Amino acid sequence: MSNIKYILGSFGDPDQMMDGIGKLQEQNISIYDVYTPMPIHGIEAKLGVKRSRLDILAFFCGITGTISAFALIYLTSVVDWKHNIGGKPALAMPDFIPIMFELTILFTAFGLVLSYYASSHMFPGRAPRVMDLRATNDRFVIAVDASENADHSKIDELFKQAGALEVKYNERKYISYE
Repeated sequence: MSNIKYILGSFGDPDQMMDGIGKLQEQNISIYDVYTPMPIHGIEAKLGVKRSRLDILAFFCGITGTISAFALIYLTSVVDWKHNIGGKPALAMPDFIPIMFELTILFTAFGLVLSYYASSHMFPGRAPRVMDLRATNDRFVIAVDASENADHSKIDELFKQAGALEVKYNERKYISYE
């Protein structure tokens, strides 16, 4: 078995890269990932990337923050240290709203940041890894899994037909910045 894990097609233009994606998909060649130095509109639909579920997570993080704030305020001002201040009831909801709002935002923000780090494997202190270092600067890279596609010369030819500047066979999964 060969040591080649990925075949990388490097493009200088996003339109040529999108054309390369189309040519590979016409031949039923599965694309592992695409690396670009800037966002490309419509690439998610072309690659078949599923819709993000971050809105659902944000809702549940926000509800958790709201319930936590209400529980904290209720337990401290109604149950533990009940005071009669100016004849107001102990459970005065308008007084609770600013704290509940703030904790809703806090829990949502922290929950989404932690979920981003968990899903992208980019924890603080970890060196970023990319397939090709030029993908962060000026190149558009299509990575094809070599183990799933046996005919490497066909993939090489399709990349060159689409206008690839370079076709590289990557033996390691990632190249580290270090």
